[in-house]
Amino acid sequence: MLPVKKTSKAKTRSRRSHQRLTATNYSLCRKCSNPKLPHAACDKCGYVNPKITLDLGKEEAS
Repeated sequence: MLPVKKTSKAKTRSRRSHQRLTATNYSLCRKCSNPKLPHAACDKCGYVNPKITLDLGKEEAS
């Protein structure tokens, strides 16, 4: 069957409104104030929580 009437732009866009992208939630590192993902180690200093800090090896540039 063919549709009787053309679907309007508003109807199509309102139907697709839940398919939008959501912004990534960032938090600040407590030690160095660098933006990081929540519940993850900081890329800059390796801080996770007061009990855990990861040792990040420095990369050698050749």
